[in-house]
Amino acid sequence: MGKKLTFNRNTLIHVLCWGLLLAFPLFTFRQSDTMTDLMRHFMRSMGGTLGWIIVFYLNYIYFIPRLLFHNKHKRFVFYNILAIFVIVAGMTWWWHLMGNLFPSASPPKMAFNAPPKWTRFVQMSFMLILVVGLSVAIRLSQRWHKLQEAKKEAERTRTEAELKNLRNQLNPHFLLNTLNNIYALISFDPDKAQTAVGELSKLLRHALYDNQKRFVPLYKEVEFIKNYIELMKIRVTNNVKINTNIDIEDDDSTPIAPLIFISLIENAFKHGISQSGEGEITIDMSNVDDKIVCEIINTNHPKRDNDKSGSGIGLEQVAKRLELMYPERYTWEKGIDSNTNNYFSKIVLYNDNKVRHN
Repeated sequence: MGKKLTFNRNTLIHVLCWGLLLAFPLFTFRQSDTMTDLMRHFMRSMGGTLGWIIVFYLNYIYFIPRLLFHNKHKRFVFYNILAIFVIVAGMTWWWHLMGNLFPSASPPKMAFNAPPKWTRFVQMSFMLILVVGLSVAIRLSQRWHKLQEAKKEAERTRTEAELKNLRNQLNPHFLLNTLNNIYALISFDPDKAQTAVGELSKLLRHALYDNQKRFVPLYKEVEFIKNYIELMKIRVTNNVKINTNIDIEDDDSTPIAPLIFISLIENAFKHGISQSGEGEITIDMSNVDDKIVCEIINTNHPKRDNDKSGSGIGLEQVAKRLELMYPERYTWEKGIDSNTNNYFSKIVLYNDNKVRHN
């Protein structure tokens, strides 16, 4: 449907432009001109316009796409020179023919210093060369536009494929970390482990199904994060202080990339708890002024050698997904606070389409 509309629009533009050019002589006659003078002037001018049309479409339809675009430059120039020579001869013949068919009612005035015939030939040839140049310019513009569209489509397809690959990696990564957490519970608290399996089932639907979508409503993502935090609370001791401040409406449907923050929260539980089972984790989320903010602060404890909670690919995936889903529309600050020795990570997603520099 889109191609048909484009074709009809282009056809209409061509018809209108050439129609106006053909009709232009009708608006240039003088009040003293007779109908015969008007017809002679119009018919003579029509011969020149028809010559332009022939040269234009010879190039537009045949010479440019089949010769110029295939690097057959010599043939392109030769055929254009031949076409211009033939059409100038035809235009000259037409001009004299219309002058004989529509003779002037008044005797011709004496013309002093009239230009020789070869000058008219040069003028007509020059105009036809300009028409060739116009045809080439239009065709090159159209070709460039198509190449740009093809490039955008290829980039979109590549991005979709890369995102799908990242999502397919994220699901087993998330599941592996969660199962490792449950595995750690089994040895010292089977009842909690059983509860954790029940909580895990609530998360899997979002992780396995909603994660396949490009964007999900924010309230669904928040619900998933809350369920995940509750699951993590099962395995930690009372010596771990968990602070959550999620200032987002229950029906907030702002689109967000699914599971974009989960790796950061996983890392907080992974590195925010000491070997003795102590630590503090603070998770803040908000959606204000077209900005979705997720800030996580946790006590910093390096990963232990016997930690089986993953291979560390989560943060790499976050960085790649941010670049693909929010190009130049996000900021990510992370590092260790020199004053408190706490690790912090803050991601801001901008939904107002304004460019931000990370």
